[in-house]
Amino acid sequence: MTTEAPPAAVKRISVSGVAVEIVRKDIKNLHLGVYPPMGRVRVAAPLVVSDEAVRLAVIDKLGWIKRQRAQFAGQPRQSEREMVNGESHYFQGRRYRLRVHEQTGPAHLSIRSVASLDLFVRPDATQAQRLAALMRWYRESLRAQLATMIPQWEKALGVQASAWGIKKMKTRWGSCNAASGRIWLNLELAKSPPQCLEYIVVHELLHLLERHHNDHFIGLLDRHLPDWRSRRMLLNRAPLGHEDWDY
Repeated sequence: MTTEAPPAAVKRISVSGVAVEIVRKDIKNLHLGVYPPMGRVRVAAPLVVSDEAVRLAVIDKLGWIKRQRAQFAGQPRQSEREMVNGESHYFQGRRYRLRVHEQTGPAHLSIRSVASLDLFVRPDATQAQRLAALMRWYRESLRAQLATMIPQWEKALGVQASAWGIKKMKTRWGSCNAASGRIWLNLELAKSPPQCLEYIVVHELLHLLERHHNDHFIGLLDRHLPDWRSRRMLLNRAPLGHEDWDY
């Protein structure tokens, strides 16, 4: 997770055949991350750190980088959704089998059993229209969760987001513009367990207190959400959607 402001220039180098993105920021320590779904390697480096120092840091972590990439490669992935009977869909961390019901009237969805997600559509509804109905339902459900969760954590953390919203994001689970106080959450989080959604909400709200992923930020996470690492692990092990995006 990263804050949105201000945008930083990205430099790309290759280290032992591994493509590495370098972003220089006004921070004290170097941070190296490997991100799903494809194992992208990104280094946030202090302004004074040279490319050679970054290269050496990456070489020192090559074994760990390869293990992370292997883990992402083995992560389950959903195929492109066809929106037909029996297809698997995830909601709040649980898997449901889609049941399509043809009827007149507006398209809508509901969960009427522990294993089934019911989609009600017109007989002539296309695959794209069925998918659009699912995305609207995901958005409405996620918005209802966040409408309660965000104010609770704002009060607990002593912060106030100026605004928050939901959108499809290909490269992040969430983002925070610390300057404006605006937070965005990835629509894909509707599929994730509630504890994972809560982790992202806390993470982004904490960026209103600390913009960078430094020791102070990690300390804030440890204090307010001690099990955040296990929540992050659960989130990153969830089946990836058909589109490629990461956190």
